[in-house]
Order: sequence, then structure tokens, then C-alpha cells
Amino acid sequence: MKANVTTLEAGKAGTVELADAIFGLKPRPDLIHRMVRYQLLKRMAGTHHAQDRSEVAVTGKKMYKQKGSGQARHGDKSVPQWRGGGKAFGPKPRSHAVELPKKVRALALRHALSAKAKSGDIVVLDKASSKDGKTNTLKDQFAKLDWTNVLIIDGAELEVGFVRAARNLPNIDVLPVQGINVYDILRRKKLVLTKAAVAALEERFAGATNGAKPAAEDKS
Repeated sequence: MKANVTTLEAGKAGTVELADAIFGLKPRPDLIHRMVRYQLLKRMAGTHHAQDRSEVAVTGKKMYKQKGSGQARHGDKSVPQWRGGGKAFGPKPRSHAVELPKKVRALALRHALSAKAKSGDIVVLDKASSKDGKTNTLKDQFAKLDWTNVLIIDGAELEVGFVRAARNLPNIDVLPVQGINVYDILRRKKLVLTKAAVAALEERFAGATNGAKPAAEDKS
């Protein structure tokens, strides 16, 4: 499939061919959902912690004698039913991450790219660069292009001036191509790929563009 190449000045810079094996798949919501869940669970800190009865700072002395008080028998005050006691089955530090095969993760990325392409929300940019590194200049350029909620993916190296100018703009994310991920693609309305990013993605999925299908796709 062909896509028009635009510039930051809203001009035309020719066309580029987008590989159908990357941008022309029929999107599978189940794969995309699994990948988003994988990402969100993986980034959870898992540092929540509640003290159990062995960790609370209370005396270990028996509250009162076993018999003769007319009350129920009790030991020390660290048990969960008393105020200041430990939490029964409380949360402990752990990893929330789930497993997802590498091939499935790669396939989910291709389906997310295809979903953006199908909805017409992919834009190919000539290059992501800023002459003066000023936020106001970039803001005016984005306004002409009607970019208000955008993820911009550049090549392996980002231009420092462009990143500096874009980082103060709300709902604008700039990532190198090695940082592209399904969650960030879906959370922004438009996906902007530079020509360098398109070339890097085609190189990354060279096996798919050459006609070789991953095992995960064959089973689906």
C-alpha cells in the first residue's frame, strides 16, 4: 500500500510504499488486548505491602489468663481481629508480569500498526527535525497539520532540538523506533512515522515482508 509523505510545513514530499505484511493485516483485537495487558502488568511496581502478625510491633504477652474471666480465650494482640494487629492474607511485594511469547508480541505490534493504517490514522513524515528547537514553532506546525494527539516515531537516533521542542506539548509523544510499542500506539489518536522509522520497521520484520509467516500467525 502507498502512503503520501508530508513535511512539517504541511507540504508534500512524494510517496512511500508500506509493506502489507506490516500495515495491511486484518487487525485482531484479541492479540492487541493481550499485548496491552502484558505491557500494563509488566510495568506495575508490585511494591504494596501489609504487615502480618509476625511483623506488627505489639507485645507478645497473653492478654489475660486462659480461664476464669468469663471471656473468650485470647493470646497476644498481634492477631488480625484486634486493632493494631497484623493483616490476614495482606498484599506482599510481587511481580504482576505475565508471560507472552516473543513472536506473539511481534505479531501484536504488526496488528496494531495495521489497525492504525486501516483507520487512516497513520501519517508518514519526511523527517522529524526542528530548525530552532522552539516549542512555539513546532506548535504552529502541528496546528497546520491538525496534530493534537500524536505519537511520533523516528529512526534509531532522535534529533535533540525536535525532542526538546515537542516535550512541552500536551498529548505529543516522541520515541525512537526501538521504543515503539502497542500501548503507546493505541493511546494516541494519530501515529506519525518518519521515513527512517518505516525503513527500520521493514528491516525489523524482514521475514514477514519476504513472505515468511511467523508460527504464531499460522496458528491463529
